[in-house]
Amino acid sequence: MAEINDLIIIGGGPAGLTAAQYAGRSNLKVLLFEELSPGGQAIIIDGLENYPGFPEAVSGFDFSQKMEKQARKFGCEILNTGVSGVSRISEEEGFLVETTSGEFKSRAIILSTGAKHRHLNIPGEKEFSGKGVSYCATCDGPFFRDKKILVVGGGDAACDEAMYLSNLSDKIIMIHRKERFRAQKAIAERIIKNKNITVRFNTILKEIKGNDKVETAVLEKTDSKENYNENFDAVFIFIGSIPQTALFPDLKKDEGGYLITDQNMATEVPGLFVAGDVRATPFRQIVVAAGEGAIAANSVSKYIDKLKGQVYT
Repeated sequence: MAEINDLIIIGGGPAGLTAAQYAGRSNLKVLLFEELSPGGQAIIIDGLENYPGFPEAVSGFDFSQKMEKQARKFGCEILNTGVSGVSRISEEEGFLVETTSGEFKSRAIILSTGAKHRHLNIPGEKEFSGKGVSYCATCDGPFFRDKKILVVGGGDAACDEAMYLSNLSDKIIMIHRKERFRAQKAIAERIIKNKNITVRFNTILKEIKGNDKVETAVLEKTDSKENYNENFDAVFIFIGSIPQTALFPDLKKDEGGYLITDQNMATEVPGLFVAGDVRATPFRQIVVAAGEGAIAANSVSKYIDKLKGQVYT
């Protein structure tokens, strides 16, 4: 087994990448594990316009690449690998992290695993996943250029995805189960004003039908309970996320399943910190995740100084 790391970060979204660069600048030996691509859900954002310092919108992909480059610049090693288990050995020896690339030891852990897309669990959703049903506009949207697309959801993510899809087709139908969006007002207004998007409130998706691919959606008006069929080429679903907490099932959680920490991002387990969308927070945005990542890295630095008997007084 390789030498012990000061810090292992699990998850390479904005929180993890920010933590990586702050920890690297503190001269810590940092290793980051990301199963897919660094950037997390930020990658799917078509135009990121509310991050401080970017007066012109930047694509989530470009933004994520810059964050990754910055983390590497300060010495963070990034491995594309999945993590299957984490166990705490002792305060002195830290944690043992099991991955598809082997076992690694670290004095501290920052968990920034984020959250995954929530499913509707309606008939046809699973059957047509990858055959017209999608949860990522930038991944699958180009396959449905100039096609009729149904977008389900009413939050920031749903609106961002709908805006991206509206650049590919002028036949976007967006439905939301309530009478108004829960997205930020500025984002919601752009959806309402977009000539390529038709919004239907008080509407839910009941079923997805087709043969080899998506062909029809069964929709219901929540006020009248009227059901009707409408033809679509694709269905994009954005109805929230599920926090990825499986590595630490016994940690304290809020009613939504998000992990609870103190203001230093510390959990009840010494040496274990949490940042980003997997953490209980009143506002989930990239800038918030980045801030939490910075705080977590600073807390790790102080924690390791204490372990080494090097606390500054």
